[in-house]
Amino acid sequence: MSSLIEQKVRKELGRKIKEYRTTAHLTQDELSNKIQVTQTYLGHIEQGIKTPSLSFLIKVASRLKIELWELFKF
Repeated sequence: MSSLIEQKVRKELGRKIKEYRTTAHLTQDELSNKIQVTQTYLGHIEQGIKTPSLSFLIKVASRLKIELWELFKF
């Protein structure tokens, strides 16, 4: 079972990904296609259900044209 801190970090990280995705005017479907993951998986990341890998975060940051560290400003 995940600790409360891990759960909070997953939720905040997912919230930031969604925030940057919507700012970029991309749907989940569009972003998931660009980074070659399923829309369901991206949705689970944004909801804080799944823990993203570093390679996933790098792909997301690259496609959203942001620095990786910006996803952790929370």
